[in-house]
Amino acid sequence: MISYLRLLGAGWALAGSIAFPTMVQAEFAVCNQSFDVANVAVGQYEENAFVTRGWWTIGPNQCANVIREALQARYIYVFAKDVFGNEILQGATPMCIGPERFVIQGETSCLLRGYLDANYLEIDTLQTERWTLFLTPQP
Repeated sequence: MISYLRLLGAGWALAGSIAFPTMVQAEFAVCNQSFDVANVAVGQYEENAFVTRGWWTIGPNQCANVIREALQARYIYVFAKDVFGNEILQGATPMCIGPERFVIQGETSCLLRGYLDANYLEIDTLQTERWTLFLTPQP
């Protein structure tokens, strides 16, 4: 099982905007600090419905920007599994995933619509524009 550690990146964004104003982008990144490859899906509320997207494959000691624009929703939902299909985050928010790359609108009736159910971990970004989630190995 992998635990998670969150890091608010607002200080980095401020420092970067002074030195390199065109290089700083608001985003939600996931960094894998475990020893296993992680497959990651994210969900967020967009306009009138929840939308889930996946998959990002993140190797050990690698990061991926899974949301590249300014965060519009305060809460971002993350689901992660290892290459064997084992969940590596303990989430409690049910949403949909697909077996291949996917974009799914709506979080209910997953099985009836041909998708799989998954429990996403809710991340409170505190309404910032930039956030990094670290996947860390359990001691």
